[in-house]
Amino acid sequence: MDIEPSGNITLNFTAPTEAGNPLANPTANTTKWINYTSAIAPAGANRRITAAVNSVIPGVNIRLQAGAASGAGGGTLGTSSGQVTLTTTPITIISGIGGAYTGNGANNGHNLSISLAPGSYNNLATLANTVVVITYTITE
Repeated sequence: MDIEPSGNITLNFTAPTEAGNPLANPTANTTKWINYTSAIAPAGANRRITAAVNSVIPGVNIRLQAGAASGAGGGTLGTSSGQVTLTTTPITIISGIGGAYTGNGANNGHNLSISLAPGSYNNLATLANTVVVITYTITE
């Protein structure tokens, strides 16, 4: 399993231009794709992919959604769990992966949509350059 293309993404809220208005959420990043190859034993358990963050930013929800499988792959490709809010506890983002391969690179596998939204304005604080790492794991 890997994420294509490699590299970091940047998401920033935009301050309101008028007092009393909410923060403007950044546009979701949809440049990343998750690729995988899975071989399972006959009648073996299906696999799933989980995601978790290394830390939570107070007052901010980090959302992730895996799209439907597309591209050059074959076999029993997984099914998206829909949009999830990431925490430090792994959460399933793709399930039902059987014997399959997605193809390699961008435009193969599951397109990832990563976005931010305010969770609780009570907990928001100004932070600059806060790095959050998303860890993906394929497991049974």
